[in-house]
Amino acid sequence: MIVKAPVSRRNFLRITTIAGGGIMVGFSLLSEAEIPAHIAEGAVFTPNAYITIDTKGLVTLMAPNPEIGQGVKTALPMILAEELNVKWDSVYVEMAPLDKKYGNQVAGGSGAIRSRFTPIRQAGATARVMLISAAATQWNVPESECYAEDGFVIHKPSGKKIGYGDLAAKAATLPVPTDVKLKDPKDFKIIGTRVANVDNKKIVTGQPLYGMDTRREGMLFAMVSRPPAFGKSLDSFDDTEARKVAGVKNVVKAGNVVAVLATSTWAAKKGRDKLKVVWKDTGKLESTTEHDIVFKEMILKKSEKPGRNDGDIETAFAGGGKVIEAIYECPALSHAPMEPINFFADVRDGKCELYGPTQVPANMRTSVAAALNIPEENVSLGMPRQGGGFGRKLRPDNGVEAALISAAAKCPVQMFWTREDDIQGDFYRAPAMYKYKAVIGKDNTLDGWHVSSASFGGASVPNGFPAATIPHFRHDNHSVKTNIQMGPWRAPTSNVAAFADETFMDELAHEMKKDPIALRLELLEKAKTAPVGQVSYDIDKFKSVINLVAEMSKWGKNTRPNVYYGFASYFSFHTYAAHVAEITKTNGKLRVTKVYSAINCGRVVNLSGAENQVQGAIVDGLSHALFSKITFDQGAVMQKNFHTYKFMRMKDAPLEVIVKFVPSEDAPTGLGEPGLPPVAPAVGNAIFAATGKRYRKLPFELA
Repeated sequence: MIVKAPVSRRNFLRITTIAGGGIMVGFSLLSEAEIPAHIAEGAVFTPNAYITIDTKGLVTLMAPNPEIGQGVKTALPMILAEELNVKWDSVYVEMAPLDKKYGNQVAGGSGAIRSRFTPIRQAGATARVMLISAAATQWNVPESECYAEDGFVIHKPSGKKIGYGDLAAKAATLPVPTDVKLKDPKDFKIIGTRVANVDNKKIVTGQPLYGMDTRREGMLFAMVSRPPAFGKSLDSFDDTEARKVAGVKNVVKAGNVVAVLATSTWAAKKGRDKLKVVWKDTGKLESTTEHDIVFKEMILKKSEKPGRNDGDIETAFAGGGKVIEAIYECPALSHAPMEPINFFADVRDGKCELYGPTQVPANMRTSVAAALNIPEENVSLGMPRQGGGFGRKLRPDNGVEAALISAAAKCPVQMFWTREDDIQGDFYRAPAMYKYKAVIGKDNTLDGWHVSSASFGGASVPNGFPAATIPHFRHDNHSVKTNIQMGPWRAPTSNVAAFADETFMDELAHEMKKDPIALRLELLEKAKTAPVGQVSYDIDKFKSVINLVAEMSKWGKNTRPNVYYGFASYFSFHTYAAHVAEITKTNGKLRVTKVYSAINCGRVVNLSGAENQVQGAIVDGLSHALFSKITFDQGAVMQKNFHTYKFMRMKDAPLEVIVKFVPSEDAPTGLGEPGLPPVAPAVGNAIFAATGKRYRKLPFELA
């Protein structure tokens, strides 16, 4: 594979000689970063993002995307090390600060590896080619006689070799090549292998990695009293008793909240408990029961502009076939990441220093600058490792709140939330309701499919499977307004749409007396040979995961007593996933004992990390399918902590989650989210197989 570099160096590559004779290779997606002190030793201050090779041969990558547990801090340098031909243990990873020249510094949409894969390969390959050129020049031999391996350039005829560190100064003086040959994937030694997370040791030994670990001189801990319900605002407060608590140093108003600042988290909490706050009604106080009534009214209607409308659905329903109808319901959910919301801010002299967990650092900076009414260039932002995000940290409210408190208190603050704050002040996964109606023709094929959904935003995927496989197909979506905070939650839209789509498909297979997997393969073949309208998914990739998981689970051949199976598949974030859930019935009680998962996500970079992502998504999806829900009453969230917002416990976890990846030469696609959507329908379909009862409402809440 030959990659042509743009003519302008600034658009792709910069070479700079550093003090001590090192080479720095920067590229458009990785630019404008400070060089780590352990490498530069104070001698380099060039404001660029670089791949750095020092005179000792140490390679450093400034990782641009936030690390929220998805493994990019490990996978990105693996890609670099592969093309650079260095040993894995010679690569050092630094988390890059925010800068617009890094490109899209976002952790969301399962896109970090997808967007960085080729640029990082290019940068590594370019550095490798230049190091080979430097060695060939030094030895006065043709470059074709030299190759790179494990951080050395080797002269094939003579066996001579020289380390990258010894070549760095010379390589920095060479012209940048315009044609760079990337490695043939068959020669990969690192990509596709199992590599442990680079932060594992720090995590298990409790070293400071997270925003909650931040400590600065003069810093106070801030705990905030917020409105107890959506639709209420701050009226007045009395902080007399709060200020009497030992350790409390200040109480300030910051927008619509009151913050207690203290020398410890406990003192801040005790001070907040003593606050006397009066809240006033400023908006409608909504309840889940009201939402359900509105949703039920909306799903009976057609929208003015359907998301998709193939054929004539009314003609199909009037044709005399067997009509099947069902309604599905999904609740609101909280993100509840293991690391509760927190942020450090130090506002002084018209500037703001920020440090904390965010999936959208650029948006965070913009939002904080607007809240403080200062220029964006006066806001600096550092990013620690994060204890989960799942979409919650796509919102910048935590950094804005910390900055406003620091500005009001005139001191650096570490703002933190309790678990109760986190669950009751979230941007929730929106609840959704669906009405499905399908018609089975006289030849026992699907003639019509209609879905009408209602939610606080989009709740359906109009062009997803089985679109293009059914002659008459219509998708209607109804968006309802709310004053309750809603936001993206792991695999947005797909996490609810998959449950409804794939459960209804299983119901239809049962009515048609067809095997659920056979029915899907039959429909996919129709999309291939006689598509109806646009096909927005890759039929062969869809088939690949369905066939693989059927083989893995021995679908249709496992006939052990009291063991039942359910299937579901889904396409989201450029990736195809198919699951088979195994349920065991013991003394009348059901338990998910095993989940088989087949994934087609293009080339896998880190096999260990990839398996972890899918297994984590399955456990996450299973937990929320079985237990979790958020309900509202007069604007207030009824769940407070994990005793009421229930998560899976160890005793409920599957005994085994088996993951296999379809071999692929394609570039990597998304992986953090696609494993979740098929979980709930696969489990629900297995429950039906075990009990004959169809669960159409989440969570299942099995007895």
